[in-house]
Amino acid sequence: MRSMRTGSIASMANVQIRDVPEDVHRRLKAQAAMSGQSLNDFLRGRITELARAPTVSEIAERIRARGPYEGPPSAKAIRDDRDRR
Repeated sequence: MRSMRTGSIASMANVQIRDVPEDVHRRLKAQAAMSGQSLNDFLRGRITELARAPTVSEIAERIRARGPYEGPPSAKAIRDDRDRR
């Protein structure tokens, strides 16, 4: 892959997965074909999604960083909604 700005070649790592069960391999190939992609492109996309998704601990940290909820109690919001009906 050539960078348009510098003309240099971008380095990309290779990943090899061994001992994939045959039924799994067939299913992945079928999914790739159904999406109009090669198996390599399909798996690269899925691995990229997996790597970029936040982990459970990252999500927990985001929640902790928000601080306590300071809005109205949910029971009040429900009661107000019912009263408007």
